[in-house]
Amino acid sequence: MKLTRGQADELIAHAREEDPNECCGMIGGRDGAAVTIYRASNAEGSPLRYNLDPSDQFRIMSEMEDKGEDLAAIYHSHTKSPAYPSQTDINLATYPDAIYVIVSLLEGEEPIRGFEIRDAEVNEVALEIG
Repeated sequence: MKLTRGQADELIAHAREEDPNECCGMIGGRDGAAVTIYRASNAEGSPLRYNLDPSDQFRIMSEMEDKGEDLAAIYHSHTKSPAYPSQTDINLATYPDAIYVIVSLLEGEEPIRGFEIRDAEVNEVALEIG
């Protein structure tokens, strides 16, 4: 998936704003490229897990449909761990066609990585940022 530098910066800014809790949201896209970053509330309000607020999820999915965008990715942050899916992330991955983007605030780590999660199997996907 392709992200502009501005979109990547927006994901990192959202993670920093919500720290110490995890942030979350969705990314609308077309033809393998991110188009719109949609911020959502973390209904868990937790530094250890996220749950997209159901009303935000409904609103975002409606906006994406109105704009002709596909659900390209679901994103969330890890405030104190690497950008790699936790077992909880894997268990809660219910959109097999979406990329799961994780933003890490941990120093020295790759800040943004993407993954396909299907049937509890995790495969990293390339994110082109530029």
